[in-house]
Amino acid sequence: MSPVYFPVKCASITGEILINAVSYTVFLVLDFLDVVFCIIYRYLDEILEGKPSPCCCRKRGGLVESGEETEVSETLYERRNVFREMGFVGFPRKWEDCRKPSGIKNDVLVNRWSDCGCESCLSWMEDRDKLHVEVKLPPKAAMEQDCREGSSENVIFIHGFLSSSSFWTETVFPNLSEPVKQSYRLIAVDLLGFGRSPKPRQCLYTLSDHVEMIEKSVIDQLEVKSFHLVAHSMGCIIASALAAKYPKCVKSITLVAPPYFSKSKEGASLVALTKLARKMLWPPIPFGSAFMSWYEHLGRCVCLLICRNHRTWERILKLLTWRRDLHFMIRDFTRHTHHSAWHTMHNVICGGAKFMDDFLEILMNFGVKVFVIQGQLDLTVPLECSEEIKRKVPEAEVCIVSNADHRSVIMGREKEITEHLEHIWASVADVRTCLEDENGN
Repeated sequence: MSPVYFPVKCASITGEILINAVSYTVFLVLDFLDVVFCIIYRYLDEILEGKPSPCCCRKRGGLVESGEETEVSETLYERRNVFREMGFVGFPRKWEDCRKPSGIKNDVLVNRWSDCGCESCLSWMEDRDKLHVEVKLPPKAAMEQDCREGSSENVIFIHGFLSSSSFWTETVFPNLSEPVKQSYRLIAVDLLGFGRSPKPRQCLYTLSDHVEMIEKSVIDQLEVKSFHLVAHSMGCIIASALAAKYPKCVKSITLVAPPYFSKSKEGASLVALTKLARKMLWPPIPFGSAFMSWYEHLGRCVCLLICRNHRTWERILKLLTWRRDLHFMIRDFTRHTHHSAWHTMHNVICGGAKFMDDFLEILMNFGVKVFVIQGQLDLTVPLECSEEIKRKVPEAEVCIVSNADHRSVIMGREKEITEHLEHIWASVADVRTCLEDENGN
């Protein structure tokens, strides 16, 4: 053994042990603080609202796995916390108390005391039963011609976590080519609980809740008979569920940075939580994901500090940057409630993982074209997710973008991604035309 190699190896092992010890200590402290704030918020909610708000600090117990309840992610109640397991909290809430009927009607309160109640955050109150939808229509003459010939094209865009329809209307929409502008109807939604869409308290924000609201607000309201789907990150799971429900209507589905883990249904949700929110101190992005995914009450503290006071932070940022308008991603970051973000994170990103295999199988059986785009430097969604989709759907076309991460796979290369999407839509149209010609002959 080289005389230099041994001390270097020892130093490396020592450093790794030290990092693990520090990490364990930090997350142990966070475990303790989350339990403490569980008690604090219980009393504050009871004082300020008349009753404590339910949380997920106790195991589900005897909850029957049937109907909608199968979509409630086990990660909500199987997140390990040393102090809860020791019975540190003397009066943990039962899981049954945490359950609330799905839907967006009959909210007891418009918003919690810890949520923002400004006009922007409550804009959805004007229409509580529908999502906010941005629609870009072709010119009137072209639209009339499309309607007569039955050749109009629809594209539905679904954003990712802590985002809104602006993610697409500010990037792809301005870079569309003239032919697409003339013949495509582009539809971007604010998902339930985000942007200017409803943020009901009486909702668990399951996958079905999101899909049903898109059906009601887009498919039915706009009379969409066939469509392409484009989604980013978390939106890929919702898009896959929507496509699987309407496989005969979907012309193509493009998944940008899709969180997909090919595992057994029983363990897929926990695998997704571990992969996407691994408890690690560095780099900052994974640590932030772990912090907000594992600690319900500490996450609420962050929302109380940032989201409830977003107008103050925005004014400060405008003064510091000398800008009249902030970047849309900064505005979107706070357009949610802790309740909507927390449950969507677990019930869609983690809970939806156990359904993805079924969705992809349906798409394969119906011959729906699947396209995957991901950044090579993505630290939010592992690159293996796109590779797993390719294994699951051999016909899927996977594009790995060099020197791009989770956001910059679109942001900063808006023109390239728009051209890529237009090529996808055109290629699907060409294939369908060829098939129709062959059948006609």
